[in-house]
Amino acid sequence: MTDEVWKREEIASPCVKVCMIHRDAKICVGCNRTADEIARWAAMGPEARAAVLAELPGRSAQLTVRRGGRRRA
Repeated sequence: MTDEVWKREEIASPCVKVCMIHRDAKICVGCNRTADEIARWAAMGPEARAAVLAELPGRSAQLTVRRGGRRRA
């Protein structure tokens, strides 16, 4: 028995299993997708997935602000 049946010809999810939506930026701190993009991913076609993936690198700049905690001295 092989795993060939489970291999798919599709664009894989960018999920890195660090799932938390940033309070201000409204994007996941792990993959940079919005909650709506995460929810719709399984139903998206290849073109829509590729469009989302193309936007992700530019979104990481939105997460550079510290979220809180102790202030540095």
